[in-house]
Amino acid sequence: MANEEKKDFNAMLHRNNGMPRIQTVTDEATIRTYGGSRMLLAPPLAYDALMRRVPAGKLTTTGELRACLARENGADFTDPMTAGIFVSIAAWASHQRSEDKIPYWRTLKAGGELNPKYPGGVEAQRARLEAEGHTVVQRGRKNLRYYVQDYEKALYPL
Repeated sequence: MANEEKKDFNAMLHRNNGMPRIQTVTDEATIRTYGGSRMLLAPPLAYDALMRRVPAGKLTTTGELRACLARENGADFTDPMTAGIFVSIAAWASHQRSEDKIPYWRTLKAGGELNPKYPGGVEAQRARLEAEGHTVVQRGRKNLRYYVQDYEKALYPL
């Protein structure tokens, strides 16, 4: 996303665009990759609701959110593209509100990676996570990425 400060993420958060809905996928490679043909398209508010449940000191991942939503809605999997976008929308919507904040910084990318698309980038997410007792490590030489060390031990069951 670009020009985040100029967008109304709370309006985006409340758009449902006909979601939730389950779409049948026919591409064999997709079916093999995700283990089925029933793909859930969940609205942004569904991600927001799950993200707000993660308590201090605990973590989740976008993949865990997707798996939970698929289970709750009788789908085989949740669309990964919209999931990434909607998690970012929930984070930015929270950032723009003066109250009713959600702890979006506790939602990591795959493998425990910090999300550079969150408000303030990885630096802000890192500071919040370290304040809650997590250790953040840097990996890579040219393309630096940041991860929560042993994030699996802090995963919150959804």
